[in-house]
Amino acid sequence: MAEVNQQLIADRLGISRATVSRCFTNHAGISPVTRAKVFQIAAELGYAHMETRVRTNKQPASQINLCALICTETKEYFSGGYESPGAQILEGVSEYAQLHGALVEVHFIPPDVKSVESPEFDRIRNLARRKTSGVLLIYPFPVAVVDELATRFPLVSLVDQYEHNAIDCVDVDHYQGISMLIDHLVEAGHRRIGYYTRSYPVEAGWSFRRYGAFVEKMARLKLKVDPQDVIGVFPRTELPVEESIDAATERTRAGVTAWICAADHQGYDLVAGLKKRGIKVPSDVSVTGFDGIERRGNRPALTTVEIPFREIGASGTQRLAARLRKRFHQSQHVYIAGRLREGNTVMAPPA
Repeated sequence: MAEVNQQLIADRLGISRATVSRCFTNHAGISPVTRAKVFQIAAELGYAHMETRVRTNKQPASQINLCALICTETKEYFSGGYESPGAQILEGVSEYAQLHGALVEVHFIPPDVKSVESPEFDRIRNLARRKTSGVLLIYPFPVAVVDELATRFPLVSLVDQYEHNAIDCVDVDHYQGISMLIDHLVEAGHRRIGYYTRSYPVEAGWSFRRYGAFVEKMARLKLKVDPQDVIGVFPRTELPVEESIDAATERTRAGVTAWICAADHQGYDLVAGLKKRGIKVPSDVSVTGFDGIERRGNRPALTTVEIPFREIGASGTQRLAARLRKRFHQSQHVYIAGRLREGNTVMAPPA
């Protein structure tokens, strides 16, 4: 097995070793996009760049060391099926860090890790030795892990929210996004709209918030929500992907003319699954997503809400820097508006 070093990272990305080195030293000539890619590959390979870096006299005494933790399996993160929101978040994190002289290290934490006492955390030496100034959480983490981290470090959660008075959160405005999608569907003539989601290894709070927004908006418009037209939310059984698509197929044939999916990757899966079952999107049923991730291959352009992930990354890092200055101030939740992006998965319902 090749030694994990900067040259290996450079080879994986097709860039020079000097460029990789400059990414770890906040060189002004490196773009946030390149820095984010280097951080991701370093995390995938387990390259401990922060621990081996030698501090020089040019570094200010106020330099802060930040740790971005991403709760996901690396295989899924780099699956290539669609653009990862985490990559865009890291661009914003690295952009802010570069402008303000902060150092950042990135690590993946598997969703099945339930405690900071796990070896997955022990290998992050700056974190284990409490040399990290603050932590950014990307994607939902188990509540037990969040509670343990909150007693040790200032925390800011990006694109997820926790019922914890010591954690700041920066997230998209879920209600505004769902509201735009429903208005768009209603303007196209839809009245029977279903909600589609599925379960995840770590509870996806964002899915519940989008479902809550869905119910509220439908009630405001005085549109009925049939409980059978809600897939993947209690009291209905949480189903595996193929079974959830079977359920959506049955409800489509029962009269649902449009589906709001809690996330884009769900929307892409649903469009493909319905096609296999003889239902065409959008001529037979319309489908929307939520995230704004870029499609790849020959997938249809999904009508969705674009989340400003890069802005969330930058704002979250700024919020963490503020939290470091005022550690015990009341926590804040910051909501950033998304933008409706029309694709070709919505049209008027069939007669």
